[in-house]
Amino acid sequence: MHNTPLTLIRRGLFLLLVLGLSACVSQRSGPQVDQEKAMESYVQLAMAYIETGNREAARHHLRRAFDLERNSVPANAAMAMLYQLEGEPELAEDRFRWVLRRDPGFSQARNNYGAFLFRQERYEEAFTQFERVSRDLDYEHRDRALLSLGRTALELDKPERAKAAFEHAHTLNRRSAPVLLELAEIYFNEQDYAQAKRFLDQYGELSRHTARSLLLGIRIERIFGNKDQEASYALALRNRFPYSNELLEYRRMTND
Repeated sequence: MHNTPLTLIRRGLFLLLVLGLSACVSQRSGPQVDQEKAMESYVQLAMAYIETGNREAARHHLRRAFDLERNSVPANAAMAMLYQLEGEPELAEDRFRWVLRRDPGFSQARNNYGAFLFRQERYEEAFTQFERVSRDLDYEHRDRALLSLGRTALELDKPERAKAAFEHAHTLNRRSAPVLLELAEIYFNEQDYAQAKRFLDQYGELSRHTARSLLLGIRIERIFGNKDQEASYALALRNRFPYSNELLEYRRMTND
């Protein structure tokens, strides 16, 4: 089950409260065990606050983590994310590299580094990172790494590699809406319209349509001559995304 930032914040605060109470009652549990649990909680809280954009709260909890252990790999990985949030790409990259030198098998940090490189449009480097993460059979978010690998492959004009990555991601997680949309577009571009429609229909069952998916739906239904469904997609595109590039593209298609 995916933990939301709010869930992680609540869990971390609860753990810190328990640790505080247990320290008041007894030291027999062992200071090292308590320190490790506190470190884990501080890092979880920092990451949750980073996800919600709360820089000050994240920095507060990372300071507490570094007070316990300056060279903590998870805390430094979280600091890399905080630097990225604060618009400090050089500091973020230095911290990512330090973390991965210390722990090359830290797949979550490597995946975050790949995402950082992707945003910098350093696609070859991002591809290398995502490819390595996707080979970690124990990484719990492996399907997401494969999704990122496929998207990076598309940026590098490697459609076959992208398709393989998306299909692998779909095998691992049949209910990943982003993967379904990518596969729908891949098959549409290959002119396998039946498969494209099947994946897009599944996407629509799991997620609210985006401007991109609505435009793809219009194109698919136009191929099949389904005017009612095409009109339904077009109406949703006009109403929900009136200033989107996808609506401009639709109008170019129809001279609307």
